[in-house]
Amino acid sequence: MTNLLRPRRRPSPPAALIALSAASALVATLVPASASADVGRDSHDGRDSRGERPVRTVVPTLDARATLSADHLAPGPASGAAATPANGRTGPWCGQVIPGFSAMVEGGDGTFWAQPDNGFGSQENSADFLLRNYLIRPDWDTGEGGSGRIEIESYIEYNDRDGVLDFPIVNEDTEERLLTGADFDIESIARAKDGTFWVGEEFGPFLLHFDADGTLLDEPYPLPGATSPQSPYLEDGEQPTVASSRGFEAMSASANGHYLYPVLEGAFVDDPDQRRRVINEFDTRSGRYTGRTWSYQTDQPGDVIGDAFTTRDGSMLLIERDDHEGDQSVIKRVYRVDLDRRADGEGFLHKELVLDALRIDNPRGIDVGEGYGLGETYSLPVQSFETVLQLKDGRLLIGNDNNYPAGDARVAGTPDDTELAIVDLERTTARPDAITVVSHRGASGYRPEHTLAAYETAIAQCAEYIEPDVVSTKDGVLVARHENEIGGTTDVSERPEFADRRTTKTIDGVQVSGWFTEDLTLAELRTLRAKERLPQVRPQSAAFDGLYQVPTLDEVLDLARHSRTCDGLPVGVYPETKHPTYFDGIGLSLEQPLVAELRRNGLDRADAPVILQSFETGNLRELDRLTRVRLAQLVNGTGAPYDLVAAGDDRTYADLVTPAGLRDIARYADGLGAEKNVIIPREADGTLGTPTNVVRDAHRAGLDVHAWTFRVENQFLAADFRSSADPNAPGDLSGELRAFLATGIDGVFTDNPDIAVATIEADAR
Repeated sequence: MTNLLRPRRRPSPPAALIALSAASALVATLVPASASADVGRDSHDGRDSRGERPVRTVVPTLDARATLSADHLAPGPASGAAATPANGRTGPWCGQVIPGFSAMVEGGDGTFWAQPDNGFGSQENSADFLLRNYLIRPDWDTGEGGSGRIEIESYIEYNDRDGVLDFPIVNEDTEERLLTGADFDIESIARAKDGTFWVGEEFGPFLLHFDADGTLLDEPYPLPGATSPQSPYLEDGEQPTVASSRGFEAMSASANGHYLYPVLEGAFVDDPDQRRRVINEFDTRSGRYTGRTWSYQTDQPGDVIGDAFTTRDGSMLLIERDDHEGDQSVIKRVYRVDLDRRADGEGFLHKELVLDALRIDNPRGIDVGEGYGLGETYSLPVQSFETVLQLKDGRLLIGNDNNYPAGDARVAGTPDDTELAIVDLERTTARPDAITVVSHRGASGYRPEHTLAAYETAIAQCAEYIEPDVVSTKDGVLVARHENEIGGTTDVSERPEFADRRTTKTIDGVQVSGWFTEDLTLAELRTLRAKERLPQVRPQSAAFDGLYQVPTLDEVLDLARHSRTCDGLPVGVYPETKHPTYFDGIGLSLEQPLVAELRRNGLDRADAPVILQSFETGNLRELDRLTRVRLAQLVNGTGAPYDLVAAGDDRTYADLVTPAGLRDIARYADGLGAEKNVIIPREADGTLGTPTNVVRDAHRAGLDVHAWTFRVENQFLAADFRSSADPNAPGDLSGELRAFLATGIDGVFTDNPDIAVATIEADAR
């Protein structure tokens, strides 16, 4: 990679070896150990013509897929009389709907036991849905054969024919006492060695024990201290401690079957950290919880745990997902945790990315073109990604609960099929590009800037760094916003409860009116939703307005360190401190909290993939004393750093990019983040002129140069790269990029990482 990606003050292992270590940890139980062997070497120590080492990495690849029609009906009485109509489907249906699978276990011989949930989403509308466990046989479409259909071979019906339950059920007065979706919300499953089934559910939340034929064997096992609003044991006036539909969505079993590990889908309602998810241990021999628990931290407060599976070495796979579907999806991931590993400094399990279900290679073109997410890259963008298990051959099976008839992630207006996919964690060798691609505020050309959706999109588009601008809330929490004034990037102006917070302030010598982060607590800011800053320019991004929260810096750092670039390296973070002099003046300094966040996330080290940047100079000098990560001085084409202006220092940005100014920057920083005009000025007609000597002089001073900001719309391009007079139409961004790359810059900030990556890769071939 470039010089700016190397450590500042002490040597460290080569980037490729760092990536190898991470990749090995991620897939140690999922692929043979030889898959993460050492970097390939040749007579030049494995380096290519650009001096870059190849990286051995893991690429999830689609091996097979099978589906069951969303409209498939199994034998039985009519179902869905109270289901909410959607996607052109209205109940009741003349049979039992199969609304996807919330949990599965291998049945052997190519079959699986596949369990739907409680039916139609709530206790109130699922009384006619019978709780079942289906034995299925997929005829896998491998791209080289197979029908791609899921066949239903048989099923068992869960029942209480022995009268174990001590509360009334829907079929209370029948002989079979078949259980329904109004009695339990079954979500997870484990099969014991004796053939019985342990089922986790959400209304209690309870653990249920059924024999091999589906008959309830024991009274439900409640989790001490956990009651949901639907619990039959909730006393009058008692407040539930678990939110509705946040019980045992996930559960795995130990290899010997002695222990179950049910996982609460959501946080306890009174937990001050709403990103905490609790894993519990249950002893199947004694029928009691052991009292041992583990804490898992989700990427976002609203993420839920969709499934769990214990691998052969005892580590655990967990599905973490958001509640979005289709192109709105952000987090549909499988993480690995080790319950025997010591927790981090905050008491949470270390989690490692195994699979991003939104980024799976599909080289054989399985079902390409049949809906959203079915292309060269396969994704499972459904709301309820709820099944993961490791097959005996080490590959992963993933699947969905389709929320029939509501889910339509694949084809708008058409209910999603039940779908299963087999994913191989293939090994490959990648060579990192010599040019660093920084996603400017995320992939802000496609999603509202400074949202986890924008950052995840940038990662999917192969950016190497995500860039959060950092400001402070009233209670001192650092969050990602382009400016502390948020009237244009959130829906705060539409919230009557914040109408009285509108004010006018002087920020860096300029009067600004609106709503400011420093006047809102984090809890208040959490109630807002992000929106596109330039809706007339980017209506495609504005289509996502109102969906996403403002992320904290901690959440951005977590997303990055739990992700990997397309080259297999850790995703870097490039935070910019906004208006540091202003925030110092109101008692909310950014520097110390920023370094504290880095330390808390294990990123305050010389080899961390972190670069801190600022338009001011004084706070960079302060950060140079506080942290070991790399620093970059931002320079604009006009004006001066505000800290110098405030101090009466008459130096401008133009003075900073003289040879003497660059040598001074090199005393406290490692790189220069230069506005495009500083590198290639524009002529009077708006075309590119002759490059300056700034890149050459910066390199001589030992600084890397990253140029900003490259955007695809005509209005942001030099005139010679515009496609028309329409300022919002896309122009020739690749052409402009090539002109700047020719100056020798080391990296680019861009709103369109996909175009930048494609341009750089094409030029490298």
